[in-house]
Amino acid sequence: MASRKTRLTFMKVLSLFSVVRGYNIPVIALAQYLSAIFILDKESRALDVILDINLFIIVLASSLTIASGYIINNFYDAQKDLINRPKKSMLDRLVSQKTKLQVYFSLNLIVTLLAFLISWRAVLFFSAYIFLIWFYSHKLKKYPVVGNLTAAFLAVLPFFGILMYFKNFYEVIFAHATFLYLLILTRELIKDLENLTGDLANNYRTIPVMFGEKVSKQIITLLTFFTLIPVYLLIDVYDVGYMDIYFYTGMIVIIYFLIQLWKAETQRQYLQLHNILKLLIVTGVFSIVLIEPSVLVHGRKLLSVI
Repeated sequence: MASRKTRLTFMKVLSLFSVVRGYNIPVIALAQYLSAIFILDKESRALDVILDINLFIIVLASSLTIASGYIINNFYDAQKDLINRPKKSMLDRLVSQKTKLQVYFSLNLIVTLLAFLISWRAVLFFSAYIFLIWFYSHKLKKYPVVGNLTAAFLAVLPFFGILMYFKNFYEVIFAHATFLYLLILTRELIKDLENLTGDLANNYRTIPVMFGEKVSKQIITLLTFFTLIPVYLLIDVYDVGYMDIYFYTGMIVIIYFLIQLWKAETQRQYLQLHNILKLLIVTGVFSIVLIEPSVLVHGRKLLSVI
């Protein structure tokens, strides 16, 4: 009896982990720290940035906000996910909708309290972030273009949180942000192609639903060409150290992605394209260390003395 209860509890924890996509959040938190160390606060030692308690609170608040966002998104997409992701949906349903909402409001309360420890500006930022995620999940995601643009914006918003904290508004930062935004926007359009059946059944007016798969592929192709602009700036204009290796490799991956895009017809093929972009984004996170890898070993201040 006890064993069965333990197994059920474990399955519910696993279900909640699936709902909040716990495998994504540590990557986003790592990306925030790496961005702070190598891009936003280049004058401080890496250890000083890591030990910054205010930065830790901002990253923690961002992580909890993202988790609550996944919960409310899952809440509104329950019917659609039954069609598009039946296996994941069955796991997610082990936790009731009531419990999901309770966790959602609890996380948002914790985020607000954490924000008060930073400043009133942080409270305003995270309050707006929480509201935008809810509004997107409840309304905006059902509309073409606006839903995609908002989803990509919400994905990069945590980085603007730490950008405002460090107050370093360098042009190179916006070049990085633009490249990331375009990749995420492309991924959102691929997700619409992947979820076409469920979107049709639930009256989601996405680009593939309204204009067809061919138009979606044309827009995705155009977006991938737009990524060349920030890539050119980051490689030839700004100093990104050895990270240019990532951008050169990324362009090869994107060419392969485009070839496969125009061949894709099934949900499984679109899922593979989605995973290619996800891998490209995650690889980009770890590649940030290539901007100045010696910092991890020696520290920036020590190098300046030498």
